[in-house]
Amino acid sequence: MIYSDLKDKSLEELNVLLKEKKVLLFELKAKQKTMQLTNTSELKVAKKDIAKIQTALTAIKAN
Repeated sequence: MIYSDLKDKSLEELNVLLKEKKVLLFELKAKQKTMQLTNTSELKVAKKDIAKIQTALTAIKAN
C-alpha cells in the first residue's frame, strides 16, 4: 500500500479500509497465537498499512 494512493481517497473510504485492516491484524494475531501463521512478516505489513491509513485520516481532518 502506497501513501500517495491513500491521500486521494475520501474520509469514508479510509474509515472502511482502516476497519478492514484492523480486522485483518486481529485475525493474524489470532493465527500467530495458535501457531497457524507461517509468515510472521504479515503482521508488520498490516501494522504499517494501519499507520499509513491513520496518517491519511489525520491529514484530511486537519484540512
